Amino acid sequence: MASLNRRNFLKKSALAGATAFVLPRFSIGKAGISANSRINIAMIGAGNIAGMAYGGCKGENIVALADVDSTMFGQQSENHPEVLKAKHFADFRVMLDKLGKDIDAVCINTPDHTHFAATMHAMEMGKHVCTQKPLTHNIWQARTLQKAKKKYKVVTNMAVQGHTYDGIRQMREWYEADVFGQIHEAHSWIQGPDWRSFEEGRWYWHKPNQYPMTKDPVPAHLDWDLWLGPNPADTEFNELYHPKSWRGFNAFGNGLFGDWMPHIADAPVWVLDLFEPVVVELVRRDGGNDIVVPDGNTVRWEFKKRGSKAPCTFYWHNGDKSFMPEAPEGWTWGDLPKYGTLYYGDKQLGFTDERSNNPRLGNKEAMKEFKAAGYPEEKYERVKGGPFEEWVRAIKGDGSEPGANFDYAAPYTEMMLIGVLAARFGGRIEWDPKLGITNRPELNEYVRPINVREGWDYGKDLWKKRSKFAVS
Repeated sequence: MASLNRRNFLKKSALAGATAFVLPRFSIGKAGISANSRINIAMIGAGNIAGMAYGGCKGENIVALADVDSTMFGQQSENHPEVLKAKHFADFRVMLDKLGKDIDAVCINTPDHTHFAATMHAMEMGKHVCTQKPLTHNIWQARTLQKAKKKYKVVTNMAVQGHTYDGIRQMREWYEADVFGQIHEAHSWIQGPDWRSFEEGRWYWHKPNQYPMTKDPVPAHLDWDLWLGPNPADTEFNELYHPKSWRGFNAFGNGLFGDWMPHIADAPVWVLDLFEPVVVELVRRDGGNDIVVPDGNTVRWEFKKRGSKAPCTFYWHNGDKSFMPEAPEGWTWGDLPKYGTLYYGDKQLGFTDERSNNPRLGNKEAMKEFKAAGYPEEKYERVKGGPFEEWVRAIKGDGSEPGANFDYAAPYTEMMLIGVLAARFGGRIEWDPKLGITNRPELNEYVRPINVREGWDYGKDLWKKRSKFAVS
């Protein structure tokens, strides 16, 4: 499929929409919406991780699916037979523009590099959006989605399960009750990526055997041009990219930063307000190049005082065991788990698990005493169900806003993506939230979108003046 001029594309889609079939619907935003109403939801990305979205939206009308791989439309049909009744499209732009007012909300379940375009297109049409983590593939995109939330006034959420769990709220309550004292340092970690050979079967992490990578035949069921989205149209297909294993390639994913950091570091970021670092620096790296992510890395973020919170240093570790943090003095639970977060407080060590859940003190005996004395009073309302259920309730007007709405998810994603740049390019990055990277201005081309092809250049109209984050 040839690239489309966006203006001509929208005109053609509007004409096609004149013959669109009619779906059951109700009008979002009008007074008197019942919590028992069913909303019309479209899925962009119909297989694999979309199963989470289908389950979270159970009971609503799944009316349309868009996927560049035709084999994905029936992948979830055994557990979610309603997907077979939905209208199917290859191009989400055609789906959204053709069905027009018949869609109320959209779930985005695509690879990282197409999150932004799909989410922006839906928001521009006034659709509520829930996008898989990480929110975007570059920092400019995250900033722009936050601007779009304000402009279009739709319900937004990033699908990170742990942000709906009791444990992350409990950890914040303990911190605010001064259980830990000031926390000056936190470490989040996970082992991996778990690279496997292609001969071992389709997996999430496959590394090329040679460079330059081979040009493989495009499967008949895959629209490769649409899969590329905003990326250069002359990018050649390789069988390692699709399905699942795109995360290990810089052009499409963010490695374990994008895969697990949104889960594991959710609690320290939210509890400690770790949003605007002044310095981000690569401490150690093994492997990786301009094409694939490193085999392992340790990255450090430095944060100034934030209100009453003391300056804090945050570390992200992934790789083999040599990259994992060592159990600190005062930790009495045996070996550290394979993933989680440690909090170094003046009074106590703290820990949360891989979903920012199940908090505990680092000392087992101290934890027993703490539990026996009674935990601090609950301050933060608990959430029923996961991120999609939370999002659906907000759309139906329950009076709440999802916790990982884009006012939270965008700054969090920005903080994470600065770490991606440090891991990829090495060295020290000095960061100014208004100016971008100040000590290595050549890296700012990775802060803003580059080489975005025609038909995929969303969001520039939201920037009214030139800045480091606007396309000049």
